[in-house]
Amino acid sequence: MYAMQLSSDFMALLPMFRRYARALTGSQWAGDELVIKTLEWLGKCRSLPEDVPAKVAIYRILSELWRGPFGDHIRAQCPNGAKPIGAEERISKLDCISRQAFLLVAMEKFSREEASKILALTEQEFSEHIERARRQIAEHASTDILIIEDERFTAAELAQIVTELGHRVTGSVRTRNEAVAAVARRRPGLILSDILLADDSSGIDAVAEILKEISVPIIFITSCPERLLTGKRPEPTFLIKKPFRSDEVRALISQAVFFKQNAIAADFPNEAIGRTEAVGD
Repeated sequence: MYAMQLSSDFMALLPMFRRYARALTGSQWAGDELVIKTLEWLGKCRSLPEDVPAKVAIYRILSELWRGPFGDHIRAQCPNGAKPIGAEERISKLDCISRQAFLLVAMEKFSREEASKILALTEQEFSEHIERARRQIAEHASTDILIIEDERFTAAELAQIVTELGHRVTGSVRTRNEAVAAVARRRPGLILSDILLADDSSGIDAVAEILKEISVPIIFITSCPERLLTGKRPEPTFLIKKPFRSDEVRALISQAVFFKQNAIAADFPNEAIGRTEAVGD
């Protein structure tokens, strides 16, 4: 009965867990495998710590799986994304904890106290990992970023975040055709894309056409991310829910830059994008 209740709690939060796991691993495949393993563990679980909420406890299980032998197994198999570029193993694991700490606070909106419990860290250790993550973000090599967003205020906000991180905005466009033309003029290293665009065209269609020509990571922005987190088809790795917070955007830009540049293209093949229904804005 207890395991059934845990599984029920998990299923209610499944889209959220998928989004976090994909962002953490840098891959739809690896993230979804991690979620499946967590659900399997919960199915066998008899009890969780009584001093933390069930959601915190479940995130802790997912975190322990990713940092343990199962995570090593997934990283060894992952066709893209899950392996950081040129990272020595010990440093890589420290970086993984730091990036987890930042994602839990910035994207999942846990308090520092909750996030430190998820990662089994003292408050001092957690603060050190947050600072480490912020330094990593600041030290990332700058890249060119294209913004596909029909709301001018939102586009301006994204542009400010991008430039504050030390990256360059190659353009800010509002339609599918403008997006394709912008990439033809100057190839970006990363794309931030809304779903529904100014002329009722689709950001998903724009990305599908762009990925026919170049391999580039994509961060999708939508008010309905759960509709792209079903696990039933090729889906994006990086998703931001509107309305977003600046730290959330920083966190996912950092993740996208950290992982191999072809992670999203491999995860979200062109033919799948072309068939995906329009979802939210």
